[in-house]
Amino acid sequence: MDKFDIRGEYSSIYSRFPASTPSPVIGITANYRDNNAMVAEAYYLSVLEAGGTPLIIPPYANRNALMETLRHVDALLLTGGADIDPRYMGQEPDYTLLHSINPKRDEQELLLVRLAVDMNIPILGICRGMQVLAAALGGDVHQDIYAALGDGLLNHDQEPAERHVATHDVRISNDTLLHRIFSCGTIAVNTFHHQSVSSVPVRFDVVATSPDGVIEAMEAVDGRVILAVQWHPESFILNGDRCMMPLFDWIVGEACLYRRSREIHSRIVSVDSHCDTPMLFAQGYEMYERSGTALVDMHKMCQGALDAVTMVAYLKQGARDEASLLKATEDADMLLQGISNRVMRCDGHVALCASPAEVVAAKRAGKRVVMRGIENGYAIGKDLSNIQRYRDMGVVYITLCHNGDNDICDSARGKNEHGGLSDFGKEVVREMNRTGMLIDLSHAAESSFWQVLEYSSQPVVCSHSSCKALCNHPRNLTDEQLEAIASKGGVVQVTMYSGFLRQEGEATLDDFIAHLEHAVKVAGIDHVGIGTDFDGDGAVIGCSDASQLLNVTRELLRRGYGEVELEKIWGANWLRVMHHVQHV
Repeated sequence: MDKFDIRGEYSSIYSRFPASTPSPVIGITANYRDNNAMVAEAYYLSVLEAGGTPLIIPPYANRNALMETLRHVDALLLTGGADIDPRYMGQEPDYTLLHSINPKRDEQELLLVRLAVDMNIPILGICRGMQVLAAALGGDVHQDIYAALGDGLLNHDQEPAERHVATHDVRISNDTLLHRIFSCGTIAVNTFHHQSVSSVPVRFDVVATSPDGVIEAMEAVDGRVILAVQWHPESFILNGDRCMMPLFDWIVGEACLYRRSREIHSRIVSVDSHCDTPMLFAQGYEMYERSGTALVDMHKMCQGALDAVTMVAYLKQGARDEASLLKATEDADMLLQGISNRVMRCDGHVALCASPAEVVAAKRAGKRVVMRGIENGYAIGKDLSNIQRYRDMGVVYITLCHNGDNDICDSARGKNEHGGLSDFGKEVVREMNRTGMLIDLSHAAESSFWQVLEYSSQPVVCSHSSCKALCNHPRNLTDEQLEAIASKGGVVQVTMYSGFLRQEGEATLDDFIAHLEHAVKVAGIDHVGIGTDFDGDGAVIGCSDASQLLNVTRELLRRGYGEVELEKIWGANWLRVMHHVQHV
């Protein structure tokens, strides 16, 4: 062999400047046989060829190590190998059909997939990797396609052809990710398997099939970055054939976006200005648990790189006699205390904050943040002293009304009782200005909106509203309102409530981004932010809970937004207005 010049190789590494953009780390699952973990070189060579850094993940049971590994990878590549034990899918195994099975690999990879999906890590599954995804996420797998599907199948074991030789075509559905990757509807693939996916998980689509009907590819259709193929695309590069490199270019590209998004979020302070999670307190919600129903909790905030959220004490508009008003105040107090109690039970991992300085300090200390708000000024009754009391408790904003007129003002869904602000409402505005309480005009009628802007000496906010120009809903803001809030120095937090984003059908992340970009165009980049309305029916396809908020950043990066702009949208604008109002 040629002489290896270790000194020259060593020196050459330090003769260059470090790469300005480090290559993303692609975790590659390892096969396991005879007490040895191994990976075919074609997998890591394909990753290297696409510009990624391969990291082999051997099968092991240590949960802490597994989580730590996932925190340091930017994408997962699930490789081929042994059969999946059908017992993990509730099937009785037929050992006359199964080839080698390995519980150690099955158990780790099934858990690995669930955790990676929670963390929104991009995933590419190959052959067995596609079957692992199906098993982990609620799909199903044929133990043996020949026994399950009968005669007329293609030869799916590749023999006698070599691994890099294409032996049949697959048809790719139009308008799918896979179609965009290959820019065509039919490709030639290799094939060696006897297990295959029989039904895909919920929120996945079958996107390619072979001529005999075997499912050859599936992809997530809910914003998760997950694609899986039944063939072995890695094998082709060993023969110098780059026909399958688009798949690896795709996963490395997604890994780059994921890595960049997380790096940006490590430097900025991200704020969701409105969630209704306290409405779930009666169901036993605890912030320290990863909830199966609530869209916001400590774990989802970490996974979505969300630093701070404002949880609101929401009050449905009710009667306005003296007893009902006192009850509204008591209910608000109870909910606010419930927020505090649940933060306290997070064992120091979450901080309760009431000012921008506290939020920034908590971020530096590695803590998630909860701020408190009140949704519906119904909570203050007719007692102005409640405003100071709530501010002293740490409440950062009060939404003047909800879906119905109250003693303060008319609602966008009200009956125009006052023609805008009542006389009492004008006193409320002055007192909120005096105490440093943010005035939130989401839910307010246009008449109330314009009068509040006239009477308030301070900037105002809309904690969760969207754009009427794109969706003609009474809760949305006209372009004139967007401009007016900006001219007064305030901020509009675009929401993910589907009915405010589109008038028909379920809204998507693209719909939300369209409203966000429209608000930026009209109000300016310094006056727009994000208020999801999670747990108050806010959520869109592509961002269904706090763990998926990183998808917003990834999409904005795709559209050319830089870190400075992202920082403003994600929290700097909101915190700037809060600081201004609190320092009157």
